[in-house]
Amino acid sequence: MQPTPVAEAQILKDLGDGLILRRAIPADTEALAAHYAHIFRPPGTEEPHEGIAAWTRDLMSNEHPTFRTGDFTVVEDTGTGEIVSALNLISQTWTYGGIPFGVGRPELVATKPEYRWRGLVRAQFDVIHWWSAERGEMVQAITGIPWYYRQYGYEMTVELGGGRSGYATQVPKLKTGETEPYRIRPATEADLPLMQTLYEEGTQRYLVSVIRDEAMWRYELLGRSEKSGARREHRIIETAAGEPVGYLSHGHRLWRDGMMAVGHYELKRGISWLAVTPTVIRYVKQTGEAYAAREKKELHSLVYELGSEHPMYQIARDALPQVRRPYAWYLRVPDLPGFVWHVAPVLEQRLAGSLLAGHTGELKVSFYRNGLRLVFEQGHLKAVEPWRPLPEDQGNAAFPDLTFLQILFGHRTLAELEYAYADCWAGSDEARALLQTLFPKQMSQVWP
Repeated sequence: MQPTPVAEAQILKDLGDGLILRRAIPADTEALAAHYAHIFRPPGTEEPHEGIAAWTRDLMSNEHPTFRTGDFTVVEDTGTGEIVSALNLISQTWTYGGIPFGVGRPELVATKPEYRWRGLVRAQFDVIHWWSAERGEMVQAITGIPWYYRQYGYEMTVELGGGRSGYATQVPKLKTGETEPYRIRPATEADLPLMQTLYEEGTQRYLVSVIRDEAMWRYELLGRSEKSGARREHRIIETAAGEPVGYLSHGHRLWRDGMMAVGHYELKRGISWLAVTPTVIRYVKQTGEAYAAREKKELHSLVYELGSEHPMYQIARDALPQVRRPYAWYLRVPDLPGFVWHVAPVLEQRLAGSLLAGHTGELKVSFYRNGLRLVFEQGHLKAVEPWRPLPEDQGNAAFPDLTFLQILFGHRTLAELEYAYADCWAGSDEARALLQTLFPKQMSQVWP
């Protein structure tokens, strides 16, 4: 392998032992694709992961609306010219109760086995955390293996995936002589405004979701390469007369173990979910069977990864009897007082609609080594500031480590955290009532 022309790349740090940390350059594209394709290959096989390789090439192409080649960090062994570790930072905008905030998304974290346990990932996380702060992003978020990202200041905090599934035999059949009342066709560029509108209406069900603007929707529909692991098929649901009533997004191939997966399903307001959903389920089954025939596999199940709650589940309990437990996003909030202050309008709205309307007082929340002090005046949040617990003042409530993020982002209730952690507590009726009012449990749905 020919060494990368280092002079062309921005060297970020000399890591010693012949290793340098630098930004990626266009000449790295194929080496990066091969790096990821090998490390993320399916378990028990040496077959490269084509979907990951294609996704890497897409990101390196500079066609993604919020990503550029230099948003990859790479660790290079200058002795061999090999890329031995790499990751990247993808910028998104999320919302909390309708309030936007910037998010930095570390992705594609991978180190060759023989170079692990040398702090290479930590060195790269230090860089992308700095980049994310420079971009004004208040949160960093990553999906990943259990526990690992906790060591970089992340907490598993927002629901990821989850949903319901069923088998082909449970799909409702058309009655003899009956025809489908709706039809499903590929989405076109002309459908983008409708899809964006329906998506935005659907996100109103959730506390945290992703803002996807026109450029991102166009990229989703037209910009991803055919084999990219991040690509989805987008479909429009319409009446027999051709009137669009909803959209559907699903995988472009079967998942492992023969699963056909659906990621999004939304309908216009005023359209009956009961009327449309049977057509959707039959379409998903037929598409899964076509994929299975093409891939020489057997269709095992139909999976709807729509989160733990979705209107569809109320309509199709018999067709989707199996509940799929959600995983969780890792979130990092480096400036917690700043973020709480940013979402203060949501907290004030919750107070105003509760038994604590017009509340005046303070809430001291301990994280044991540090904490937060929230000051309320007649129902308005007047101050959010760092606070340090003392032996003589332990505050009004306590959350060990980063568990406060779980209640802040609606992932767990106060009672659930108290049950799981003996050192989580609320010290008075007032503190308990405030915490339960300000931070209720609420589902989120984040499109990565």
